[in-house]
Amino acid sequence: MQLTIVGWSGSFPGPDSPASCYLIETGNFRLVLDLGNGALGALQRYTGLADVDAICLSHLHADHCIDMIAYSVFQNYHPDGRQPRIPVYGPADTAARLTRALGNDHLGMSDAFEFTALDQGTTEIGPLKITTGHVSHPVETFGFRIEHDGQVLAYSADTGPCEELVRLAAGADMLLAEASFAEGPDLPADLHLTARQAGEHATRADVGELVLTHLVPWNDPAVSLQEAAEVFRGPLRLASTGLRLLG
Repeated sequence: MQLTIVGWSGSFPGPDSPASCYLIETGNFRLVLDLGNGALGALQRYTGLADVDAICLSHLHADHCIDMIAYSVFQNYHPDGRQPRIPVYGPADTAARLTRALGNDHLGMSDAFEFTALDQGTTEIGPLKITTGHVSHPVETFGFRIEHDGQVLAYSADTGPCEELVRLAAGADMLLAEASFAEGPDLPADLHLTARQAGEHATRADVGELVLTHLVPWNDPAVSLQEAAEVFRGPLRLASTGLRLLG
Protein backbone atom coordinates (compact mmCIF):
# COMPACT_ATOMS: atom_id res chain seq x y z
CA MET A 1 0.00 0.00 0.00
CA GLN A 2 1.44 3.36 -1.02
CA LEU A 3 0.20 6.75 0.15
CA THR A 4 0.91 9.87 -1.90
CA ILE A 5 0.19 13.28 -0.41
CA VAL A 6 -1.53 15.29 -3.14
CA GLY A 7 -2.81 18.18 -1.02
CA TRP A 8 -2.28 18.99 2.66
CA SER A 9 -3.33 22.60 3.11
CA GLY A 10 -6.03 23.11 5.72
CA SER A 11 -9.31 24.99 5.21
CA PHE A 12 -8.17 26.61 1.93
CA PRO A 13 -5.36 26.06 -0.60
CA GLY A 14 -2.01 27.53 0.38
CA PRO A 15 0.87 28.80 -1.75
CA ASP A 16 2.56 25.40 -1.63
CA SER A 17 -0.35 22.95 -1.70
CA PRO A 18 -3.94 22.33 -2.69
CA ALA A 19 -6.45 21.49 0.00
CA SER A 20 -6.86 17.94 1.31
CA CYS A 21 -6.30 15.05 -1.09
CA TYR A 22 -4.49 11.72 -0.73
CA LEU A 23 -3.88 8.92 -3.22
CA ILE A 24 -3.72 5.33 -1.98
CA GLU A 25 -2.44 2.66 -4.37
CA THR A 26 -2.25 -1.12 -4.08
CA GLY A 27 -1.10 -2.78 -7.26
CA ASN A 28 -3.40 -1.48 -9.98
CA PHE A 29 -6.07 -0.19 -7.59
CA ARG A 30 -6.21 3.56 -6.91
CA LEU A 31 -8.31 5.18 -4.20
CA VAL A 32 -8.58 8.95 -3.83
CA LEU A 33 -9.26 10.07 -0.25
CA ASP A 34 -10.80 13.56 -0.23
CA LEU A 35 -10.63 16.02 -3.14
CA GLY A 36 -10.47 19.61 -1.92
CA ASN A 37 -9.87 22.94 -3.63
CA GLY A 38 -7.17 22.72 -6.30
CA ALA A 39 -6.50 19.02 -5.79
CA LEU A 40 -7.76 17.75 -9.14
CA GLY A 41 -4.94 19.45 -11.02
CA ALA A 42 -2.23 18.17 -8.69
CA LEU A 43 -3.72 14.66 -8.66
CA GLN A 44 -2.91 14.33 -12.38
CA ARG A 45 0.81 14.42 -11.56
CA TYR A 46 0.43 11.02 -9.90
CA THR A 47 -2.38 9.23 -11.75
CA GLY A 48 -4.56 9.60 -14.80
CA LEU A 49 -8.08 10.69 -13.93
CA ALA A 50 -9.43 7.76 -15.92
CA ASP A 51 -7.37 5.39 -13.79
CA VAL A 52 -8.99 6.19 -10.43
CA ASP A 53 -11.01 3.22 -9.17
CA ALA A 54 -12.82 4.74 -6.18
CA ILE A 55 -13.16 7.93 -4.14
CA CYS A 56 -13.83 8.37 -0.42
CA LEU A 57 -14.95 11.71 0.98
CA SER A 58 -14.55 12.20 4.71
CA HIS A 59 -17.05 15.06 4.84
CA LEU A 60 -18.65 17.76 2.73
CA HIS A 61 -16.72 20.90 3.56
CA ALA A 62 -15.36 22.45 0.37
CA ASP A 63 -11.70 21.92 1.26
CA HIS A 64 -12.34 18.17 1.19
CA CYS A 65 -14.77 17.68 -1.70
CA ILE A 66 -15.32 20.67 -4.00
CA ASP A 67 -13.03 19.48 -6.83
CA MET A 68 -15.53 16.69 -7.42
CA ILE A 69 -17.37 19.31 -9.49
CA ALA A 70 -14.43 19.72 -11.87
CA TYR A 71 -13.94 15.95 -11.95
CA SER A 72 -17.52 15.54 -13.22
CA VAL A 73 -16.60 17.60 -16.29
CA PHE A 74 -13.81 15.15 -17.11
CA GLN A 75 -16.17 12.25 -16.57
CA ASN A 76 -19.12 13.56 -18.54
CA TYR A 77 -17.55 15.51 -21.40
CA HIS A 78 -14.36 13.64 -22.26
CA PRO A 79 -13.72 13.72 -26.04
CA ASP A 80 -13.67 9.92 -26.07
CA GLY A 81 -17.17 9.89 -24.59
CA ARG A 82 -18.60 9.66 -21.11
CA GLN A 83 -16.29 7.77 -18.77
CA PRO A 84 -17.47 4.81 -16.64
CA ARG A 85 -18.97 6.03 -13.37
CA ILE A 86 -16.50 6.00 -10.46
CA PRO A 87 -17.75 4.68 -7.11
CA VAL A 88 -17.85 7.46 -4.50
CA TYR A 89 -18.26 6.79 -0.79
CA GLY A 90 -19.23 9.66 1.48
CA PRO A 91 -21.80 11.02 3.92
CA ALA A 92 -25.44 10.24 3.17
CA ASP A 93 -26.21 13.54 1.42
CA THR A 94 -23.08 13.61 -0.77
CA ALA A 95 -24.85 13.27 -4.12
CA ALA A 96 -27.43 15.95 -3.31
CA ARG A 97 -24.88 18.42 -1.93
CA LEU A 98 -22.53 18.06 -4.89
CA THR A 99 -25.41 18.27 -7.35
CA ARG A 100 -26.43 21.62 -5.83
CA ALA A 101 -22.84 22.82 -6.09
CA LEU A 102 -22.65 21.85 -9.75
CA GLY A 103 -25.92 23.59 -10.61
CA ASN A 104 -28.11 22.87 -13.60
CA ASP A 105 -26.29 21.12 -16.41
CA HIS A 106 -26.96 18.70 -19.23
CA LEU A 107 -25.12 15.95 -17.38
CA GLY A 108 -24.84 15.82 -13.62
CA MET A 109 -22.95 14.27 -10.73
CA SER A 110 -24.86 10.99 -10.81
CA ASP A 111 -23.96 10.58 -14.48
CA ALA A 112 -20.29 10.78 -13.53
CA PHE A 113 -20.22 8.95 -10.21
CA GLU A 114 -21.97 6.10 -8.40
CA PHE A 115 -22.66 7.28 -4.84
CA THR A 116 -22.75 5.03 -1.78
CA ALA A 117 -23.41 6.35 1.73
CA LEU A 118 -20.74 5.62 4.29
CA ASP A 119 -21.69 4.29 7.70
CA GLN A 120 -19.71 3.43 10.79
CA GLY A 121 -18.16 0.00 10.50
CA THR A 122 -15.96 -2.03 8.18
CA THR A 123 -16.32 -2.59 4.46
CA GLU A 124 -14.14 -3.59 1.53
CA ILE A 125 -13.39 -1.19 -1.30
CA GLY A 126 -11.43 -3.03 -3.93
CA PRO A 127 -8.59 -4.83 -2.12
CA LEU A 128 -8.72 -2.42 0.84
CA LYS A 129 -10.34 -3.14 4.19
CA ILE A 130 -11.74 0.18 5.39
CA THR A 131 -13.14 0.92 8.83
CA THR A 132 -14.90 4.24 9.38
CA GLY A 133 -16.16 6.03 12.45
CA HIS A 134 -17.65 9.40 13.26
CA VAL A 135 -15.13 11.97 14.47
CA SER A 136 -15.77 15.32 16.14
CA HIS A 137 -16.61 18.02 13.57
CA PRO A 138 -19.67 20.24 12.98
CA VAL A 139 -20.90 18.19 10.02
CA GLU A 140 -21.00 14.40 9.64
CA THR A 141 -17.36 13.45 9.29
CA PHE A 142 -15.68 10.06 9.05
CA GLY A 143 -12.22 9.08 10.19
CA PHE A 144 -10.65 6.12 8.40
CA ARG A 145 -8.64 3.01 9.17
CA ILE A 146 -7.34 1.50 5.91
CA GLU A 147 -5.74 -1.95 5.89
CA HIS A 148 -4.03 -3.99 3.19
CA ASP A 149 -1.52 -6.83 3.28
CA GLY A 150 -0.58 -6.27 6.90
CA GLN A 151 -0.21 -2.48 6.65
CA VAL A 152 -2.53 -0.05 8.47
CA LEU A 153 -3.04 3.63 7.68
CA ALA A 154 -5.29 5.80 9.86
CA TYR A 155 -6.67 9.18 8.74
CA SER A 156 -8.21 11.66 11.15
CA ALA A 157 -10.05 13.75 8.57
CA ASP A 158 -11.15 16.97 10.33
CA THR A 159 -11.81 16.51 14.03
CA GLY A 160 -11.50 17.92 17.47
CA PRO A 161 -10.19 15.68 20.26
CA CYS A 162 -12.16 12.42 20.30
CA GLU A 163 -11.88 8.82 21.47
CA GLU A 164 -12.98 7.48 18.08
CA LEU A 165 -9.75 8.67 16.48
CA VAL A 166 -7.72 6.74 19.06
CA ARG A 167 -9.80 3.64 18.34
CA LEU A 168 -9.42 3.92 14.57
CA ALA A 169 -5.67 4.53 14.82
CA ALA A 170 -4.87 1.86 17.43
CA GLY A 171 -1.59 0.17 16.49
CA ALA A 172 -1.55 1.69 12.98
CA ASP A 173 1.70 1.87 11.06
CA MET A 174 0.93 5.51 10.30
CA LEU A 175 -1.52 8.16 11.45
CA LEU A 176 -2.25 10.98 9.02
CA ALA A 177 -3.59 13.54 11.46
CA GLU A 178 -4.88 17.04 11.00
CA ALA A 179 -3.11 19.80 12.95
CA SER A 180 -5.07 22.93 12.09
CA PHE A 181 -4.89 24.94 15.29
CA ALA A 182 -1.99 26.61 17.03
CA GLU A 183 -1.93 26.21 20.80
CA GLY A 184 -3.84 28.93 22.61
CA PRO A 185 -6.72 29.69 24.94
CA ASP A 186 -10.40 29.35 24.07
CA LEU A 187 -10.02 27.14 21.02
CA PRO A 188 -13.39 26.14 19.51
CA ALA A 189 -14.60 22.75 20.67
CA ASP A 190 -15.34 19.87 18.28
CA LEU A 191 -13.66 21.48 15.30
CA HIS A 192 -9.93 20.81 14.84
CA LEU A 193 -6.80 19.51 16.56
CA THR A 194 -3.65 21.34 17.50
CA ALA A 195 -0.39 19.65 16.56
CA ARG A 196 0.12 18.84 20.23
CA GLN A 197 -3.31 17.18 20.39
CA ALA A 198 -2.50 15.21 17.23
CA GLY A 199 0.65 13.99 18.95
CA GLU A 200 -1.28 13.07 22.08
CA HIS A 201 -3.78 11.03 20.05
CA ALA A 202 -0.93 9.29 18.20
CA THR A 203 0.76 8.42 21.48
CA ARG A 204 -2.40 7.03 23.00
CA ALA A 205 -3.05 4.97 19.85
CA ASP A 206 0.55 3.67 19.85
CA VAL A 207 1.01 4.36 16.14
CA GLY A 208 4.27 3.71 14.36
CA GLU A 209 4.57 7.11 12.67
CA LEU A 210 2.71 10.43 12.76
CA VAL A 211 2.28 12.67 9.72
CA LEU A 212 0.80 16.13 10.34
CA THR A 213 -1.54 17.42 7.65
CA HIS A 214 -4.37 19.94 7.12
CA LEU A 215 -1.85 22.63 8.00
CA VAL A 216 -3.46 26.07 7.73
CA PRO A 217 -1.30 28.54 5.75
CA TRP A 218 -1.25 31.22 8.46
CA ASN A 219 0.45 28.89 10.96
CA ASP A 220 4.19 28.16 11.11
CA PRO A 221 4.61 24.45 10.28
CA ALA A 222 7.93 24.32 12.13
CA VAL A 223 6.12 25.30 15.33
CA SER A 224 3.48 22.63 14.69
CA LEU A 225 6.20 20.02 14.25
CA GLN A 226 7.91 21.07 17.47
CA GLU A 227 4.67 21.01 19.49
CA ALA A 228 3.80 17.50 18.27
CA ALA A 229 7.34 16.29 19.01
CA GLU A 230 6.98 17.32 22.65
CA VAL A 231 4.32 14.63 23.20
CA PHE A 232 4.93 12.04 20.45
CA ARG A 233 8.31 10.30 20.58
CA GLY A 234 8.07 8.20 17.42
CA PRO A 235 8.89 9.12 13.83
CA LEU A 236 7.19 12.41 12.95
CA ARG A 237 7.00 14.53 9.83
CA LEU A 238 5.00 17.21 8.05
CA ALA A 239 2.94 16.34 5.01
CA SER A 240 4.28 17.74 1.74
CA THR A 241 2.97 17.59 -1.78
CA GLY A 242 4.28 14.56 -3.64
CA LEU A 243 5.53 12.82 -0.51
CA ARG A 244 5.19 9.04 -0.87
CA LEU A 245 4.83 6.95 2.26
CA LEU A 246 4.32 3.34 3.29
CA GLY A 247 4.88 1.11 0.28
